[in-house]
Amino acid sequence: MPSFDVSSDVNWQEVDNAINQANKELTTRYDFKAIKIEIKLDIKAKTITLWCSEEAKLDALNDTLQTKFVKRGISLLSLDYKDKEPAFGGSVRQVVVVQAGVSKEKGKEIIAALKDSKLKVQAQIQDEQVRVTGKSRDDLQSAISLLRSQQDKLKVPMQFGNFRD
Repeated sequence: MPSFDVSSDVNWQEVDNAINQANKELTTRYDFKAIKIEIKLDIKAKTITLWCSEEAKLDALNDTLQTKFVKRGISLLSLDYKDKEPAFGGSVRQVVVVQAGVSKEKGKEIIAALKDSKLKVQAQIQDEQVRVTGKSRDDLQSAISLLRSQQDKLKVPMQFGNFRD
């Protein structure tokens, strides 16, 4: 029976490169001369911590980081922004969770989208990915095109792999 896997992977080396490029650019920018900034990556916790000494500059810091992510080919859908929180000395901090892998909730949303489409495919969650099986290759290809069209609605960056006949 033909099948494929829906996964959501992030290249951590590219994330690290994008953060380093953003740090390099922000240290040379004139509007960030007297402002202290810090961007920390924690791969184990899958988080990026943005810290800025002025709250007004945090959005500019975020925009620069997003620009570097896009240039590096990292989907912005994989970033989940938490609320801004005050830090010491009037500075502000924001934690960004990097979504690597399909969570159980997102997996259920993907399965529901496939069931609502009335395609003749079955889907099941396996670890951090969703396995989709069907009787014909055409059904699977239409399932892939459906999921690609609903990627923004589902808010999950999806890669399709392990296609088997």
